[in-house]
Amino acid sequence: MSEKTSTVDTTGVRLGPEDISLVVDGARPLTPESVAAVTAVCDTAEDRAGRGRVVLQVGGVPESTWTGELTVSLVSKWERALRRLERLPATTIALADGDCGGTALDAMLAADYRIATASVRLVVPVGDGATWPGMALYRLAQHGASAAAIRRAVLFGTPVEATDALALHLVDELTEDVAGALATVARRAGAVSGTELALRRQLMADAATTSFEEALGVHLAAVDRTLRRAAGAAS
Repeated sequence: MSEKTSTVDTTGVRLGPEDISLVVDGARPLTPESVAAVTAVCDTAEDRAGRGRVVLQVGGVPESTWTGELTVSLVSKWERALRRLERLPATTIALADGDCGGTALDAMLAADYRIATASVRLVVPVGDGATWPGMALYRLAQHGASAAAIRRAVLFGTPVEATDALALHLVDELTEDVAGALATVARRAGAVSGTELALRRQLMADAATTSFEEALGVHLAAVDRTLRRAAGAAS
């Protein structure tokens, strides 16, 4: 498989004073430092109580021997850090380019909004005769386990090309103007507070597995909170 290296051009990308940036290099193997970096971002975002955004620059795929030093304990810590990332009271935006696999794919799939260039390919790493069975497979399957491109990626490690990634909603937009796309998303995200964003994200996630009757009470509680906030602001 030929590799397309990441060349995301962040020239002109402007972050707000409370935005947090993290580079996730999928070409590097997962290490305790990888977990610590994501954990530090989560700590900072939570301390800021929803102010600012988290911007993830992702790209690169690991070598076939990348699992040599991995342990179940380390992978568990990584997956828990990513779960925390996707539950933050802050908008998370991924910028992806070239081949994107390993930790880069993991982080991208955990983001709220995913911006990619036309050269992006999503790659499930293959090693020792099988694709890596991490939670990226779970997140990919949630977007359509019956989709041919996802099935080939999960079973055989066939890269998901940019056009398929967009059609399957694995990325939200394809652009060569990464800075412009990020600025647009930042303006949209600025209208929603972090805490309320996290709540709506959870309501949306629960909808797939919760009955109407079970969901009604939780949604009504959210409505009540929203109305109280609006009344408080009006007074």
